[in-house]
Amino acid sequence: MSKFVHVDFPATHLGVERVENAVSFLKTFRFRFDDSRTLAAMLVTALVAALLVVANQVIETITDGHLLAAWIGLWAVGFAAMALLMDPVFAAMRSLSSTISEWQLARRSAQQDADLMALASSDHRVMADVRAAASFSQ
Repeated sequence: MSKFVHVDFPATHLGVERVENAVSFLKTFRFRFDDSRTLAAMLVTALVAALLVVANQVIETITDGHLLAAWIGLWAVGFAAMALLMDPVFAAMRSLSSTISEWQLARRSAQQDADLMALASSDHRVMADVRAAASFSQ
């Protein structure tokens, strides 16, 4: 005698679906950030941290009752440095980012041209097309 058991299992796991949805959301969310702005913020943070370390070394030499005033001065220097350095560093990072993008585009174009010429040197039909395009553009 035969018995058939019909068990309906879901085709997908709910936890896996949630993780996939989270990953797809993070992929779309990632493109909202401006890389040059992030790089500039990290650079400003590093500069201000270095400035605060130097100011801390100066404060450590003060041993009399002016320590609170020195700490207030330290934080004033830190916040002033962040306020004054943000815009120039952001502009520099945007410029650097666009320069790097243009350089990568030019490098990719040069590599494609080199690949085309390598193909044209082995195939006379492609070389004829390249010559025709060169004569047409002149």
